[in-house]
Amino acid sequence: MKYQAIVSDLDGTLLNGEHRFSDKTKKVIKEVKDRVKKIFIATGRHHLDALELKKQLGLDSYLISSNGAIIHNENNEIVYERDMEEDVVKKILEKKCSKDVSRHIYTDNNWYIEEELEEFKSFHQESGFSYTVEDFDKVDYSKVIKIFFISKNFKELEALEKEIENEFGDRISLTLSGEECLEIMAHSVCKGEAIKSVMERLEIPLESVIAFGDGLNDYEMLKEVGKGLIMENASVRLKDRLPNNEIIGKNTEDGVAEYLERKFLEIE
Repeated sequence: MKYQAIVSDLDGTLLNGEHRFSDKTKKVIKEVKDRVKKIFIATGRHHLDALELKKQLGLDSYLISSNGAIIHNENNEIVYERDMEEDVVKKILEKKCSKDVSRHIYTDNNWYIEEELEEFKSFHQESGFSYTVEDFDKVDYSKVIKIFFISKNFKELEALEKEIENEFGDRISLTLSGEECLEIMAHSVCKGEAIKSVMERLEIPLESVIAFGDGLNDYEMLKEVGKGLIMENASVRLKDRLPNNEIIGKNTEDGVAEYLERKFLEIE
């Protein structure tokens, strides 16, 4: 198969354990890109965060962020945006959570949390994008892209997932992207749909797309493309849903770069 496009998730996939691009990853991405392979980022991160990371890799391609809620073109202009319904946002934020759960909101230009949480700054040190501590009652709910809950208490997140899904059904999309993160977006928002849209625009058949991911928010994307590759460090739930997909190395060991090097640089 002659692959025309490469799509990669960031955290747990292209970024290493320190949430940075290794020197090897930067080198391989540049070399593969120079061989006329289109490389795209598809991430759950906010677009202001992801755009900076895209620049670090020197990419001039479309960018999918917030799990597909926003798409930017090659010139970093928004070509698609889907916000959550305002009343849904309000009701979700009324849900009672234990003190073990931190709540987060992405709006068009901001990332809001309710209290200072230093541990989240390390995830975004490469881009410089950071949160704003704010009373959620003061946030403009009409411009919410995504809500997410983070906790080490997986059972609480799982219960919250079921409760929200039962209440809002087809008015939302939600995913446990990892065992510590529950993400909620507008209906039909997912990386898989975003990839379809981008590839249609560029007239690239989905079967000629290769993609990399590690979380359940990558499920639709890895299922839709010609070759969906799962990281060794991926969630068990993702591996269980895609039992026939190839598993490659860990993000902490440059798994994507190693694969791309073998596939596109040593053979061609």
